[in-house]
Amino acid sequence: MLDLAARAAYRGVGLVEPNPPVGCVIGRRLARRGVEILAIGHHRAVGGPHAEAEALALCRARHADPAGASAWVTLEPCAHHGRTPPCADALIEAGVAEVVFATQDPHPAGAGGAARLRSAGVDVRRSDASAWALELSAPFVHRVRTGRPWVIAKWAQTLDGRLAARSGESKWITGPRARLDAHRLRARVGAVLTGIGTVLADDPLLTARGVPRVRRRALRVVVDPELRTPPDGRLARSVTDGPVVVWSSAGARASARRALRDAGVEVVELPETSGRLDLEAGLVTLARQRGVSDALVEAGPGLLGELADLDLIDEARAYIAPAVLADAGALPVMRGTRARALQEAAPFRLLGARRLGPDLGVVWRRSRDGGAHAAHGDQKGSGPGVSA
Repeated sequence: MLDLAARAAYRGVGLVEPNPPVGCVIGRRLARRGVEILAIGHHRAVGGPHAEAEALALCRARHADPAGASAWVTLEPCAHHGRTPPCADALIEAGVAEVVFATQDPHPAGAGGAARLRSAGVDVRRSDASAWALELSAPFVHRVRTGRPWVIAKWAQTLDGRLAARSGESKWITGPRARLDAHRLRARVGAVLTGIGTVLADDPLLTARGVPRVRRRALRVVVDPELRTPPDGRLARSVTDGPVVVWSSAGARASARRALRDAGVEVVELPETSGRLDLEAGLVTLARQRGVSDALVEAGPGLLGELADLDLIDEARAYIAPAVLADAGALPVMRGTRARALQEAAPFRLLGARRLGPDLGVVWRRSRDGGAHAAHGDQKGSGPGVSA
């Protein structure tokens, strides 16, 4: 049932942030095994009914009494009054007898629902049975605990791990299906980050194109310490399609700053650490000041390598093309200094993989529990909505 709740919750990804996507199944356990499903709800939009409230409303609309029934929820029912009443109270008032949830709410304002339910005599337990439900809530838990958005590093590569030929040519490594999938990803994240090298080489737009339904207009961010972003480039010329922010150092040229601001681009100074922009500080500002829950990084080996050095990559998405360059001078995926030995490598676990025409889309998530099994992908299945 938690798998079913997670599948419903994924429909809200890209629509409910900075709230977490949540799904709820209300059903009645049958005497002989199995469950009679009464309603399935999910959180659809910020300020709208939570998943539990929607499921209970569906029960009422169908004249299905939830009294004595069970509820399976991807996240612990909330216990606070925000834009909507507490979900724990709604379940109690409806007479739900059992609540099973996958992830405890890490937010101080929302936590406490399980305790409130238990005090009302409801049978409550947390369950790890659904990997999908646990993966679903991981970005929200991460943002609450670290103060940073969930960082997704995305790239297209050849079979031998190259982003581009030595000439810099990279259009196109992958086919149209893989590129469309990348645009779908842009359409549901809060921010898209790139480096000045990519801006100067490709003059990108970083918008979601060819997608029937753009769920969010992502904030576009350029990491550009010296303010070399062209004020007449495609990013600056498209500010009416969505905001553009450039992260710079305090010592960047004042004339370049004025030119970008005149073009409608916001310039934000970041502190520096060891002569480099403090990327972690920049990510924190995205979460705190912009409400960004997830940030997609589309960049070259320099910025990707720096993020890896700082252990700021939470999810990696690679589009792998069936081609080999076999050229030592071609661009690698990352250039960093993180690991000098294999045991120092950052472990990731496989989340999902699927064919996209002739290409393969693969998704991994960072494993920070130190377990060796995680680096070798010991993970059962992949969640719905994983679009590599």
